[in-house]
Amino acid sequence: MFFNSLNFAIFLPIVFVLYWFILNKSFKSQNILLLLSSYFFYACWDWRFLFLLIFSTMLDYFSGIKISESNSKAAKKFWFWFSISINLGFLGVFKYYNFFVESFAETVANFGVHINPLTLDVLLPVGISFYTFHGLSYVIDIYKERISAEKNIVDYSVFVSFFPLLVAGPIERATHLLPQIQRKRVFDYTKAVDGLRQILWGLFKKVVIADQCAQYANDIFNNSAEYSGSTLVLGAVFFAFQIYGDFSGYSDIAIGTARLFGIDLLRNFAFPYFSRDIAEFWRRWHISLSTWFRDYLYIPLGGSKGGMWKKVRNTFIIFLVSGFWHGANWTFIVWGFLHALYIMPSIVFNTNRKNLDIVAQGKYMPNLKEIFQMGLTFSLTVFAWIFFRANNLEHALAYISEIFSSSLFTFPKYHGDDFKRTLFLILLFFTIVEWFGREEQFAIAKLGLKWKPVFRYALYYVIIIAIFWFSGKEQQFIYFQF
Repeated sequence: MFFNSLNFAIFLPIVFVLYWFILNKSFKSQNILLLLSSYFFYACWDWRFLFLLIFSTMLDYFSGIKISESNSKAAKKFWFWFSISINLGFLGVFKYYNFFVESFAETVANFGVHINPLTLDVLLPVGISFYTFHGLSYVIDIYKERISAEKNIVDYSVFVSFFPLLVAGPIERATHLLPQIQRKRVFDYTKAVDGLRQILWGLFKKVVIADQCAQYANDIFNNSAEYSGSTLVLGAVFFAFQIYGDFSGYSDIAIGTARLFGIDLLRNFAFPYFSRDIAEFWRRWHISLSTWFRDYLYIPLGGSKGGMWKKVRNTFIIFLVSGFWHGANWTFIVWGFLHALYIMPSIVFNTNRKNLDIVAQGKYMPNLKEIFQMGLTFSLTVFAWIFFRANNLEHALAYISEIFSSSLFTFPKYHGDDFKRTLFLILLFFTIVEWFGREEQFAIAKLGLKWKPVFRYALYYVIIIAIFWFSGKEQQFIYFQF
């Protein structure tokens, strides 16, 4: 069930009405409804994988209790590693088994040994990386005695499988989400309207920005040998807008939907393409994943302590792991490696905490220095996206090689025709709205609230009309594959 589908447009109001008008006297009944709704939502993808989600939930639930109740350190450690091993084992089998065996076969083939590895012909369970990380953080926090084990099986199950975040995040923490599940929620009209506004902007990002850019980006990447370097540059830029509009659009819809039910989810994007350096970019892009790796990998490895060598080593580790988390392909690892290289100057010269404020805060326009910084950061990011989008390393290198050819200086053409001007106007509109809304939680959070109602609602209707105008076949969200 896609967020941008008719099925979800029917599903959401039904759950909302039952939640607030039928079961509003008992938050426990509301939690049962959220759990059943979440399982139905997930089963719509593939009901067979629902059993894997339930198994993963039960594993971490009972392991958490065992860790909390164990009197000996050895017992705690046993149950901790029992849960961690099985969770990572499932993730490894479904997501990485074929990659490892095929890479091994290719490696030994270079030494004249040819083998036919046994590969698995199975689908990747949607959302497995996200709900696995929910469970891992929960078990780690109990083991580190940051939280107590949750005894209510329904509450814990809702934490893992709450349908807005189930298949593509944000990656939640038990310390943030569980307390909200465990208390009575009171309907807040202002919060609900704000949630609807965020859902609207998320749909605009997905349907109007991501899906339209995807048409060009997909064709250019899939037929890159037919295009000039200048057109390939545009293809990479289109993909940059596609992945941002797609994934941040999903996060906006998820966060807005949760607010309809009185629940606040972690922020996942904070206008990353307005960043002035790569360190700032990673404080603003996929925030829930970045902070997860910081808290559960970077800091346990020693973080920034222990000298420059360990700081550099730990930085490369988290970026390589982050790349590998995204998929079983060397392209993702190179993508992570590039970002590790990008961020090295700020690590070495200790400037990674330099741009903590919002660019041009309180101003309409950035200065020339900020424009240069944002342009450079965006360019580096777009270059790395080529590896993220390419089918394999050979494809990425061929794509880049053609960019840095004499055809870079030709006028970009798409199948012999100019690109549709409409798309560029839409991207310009989108960038302007994002820029003027960059100090809020999402672009149209407060944009137009001080206007006369006629102008404010005119903006909303323009967005709604654009969504319906460009909507067509339901397009899957990019991060469902991760």
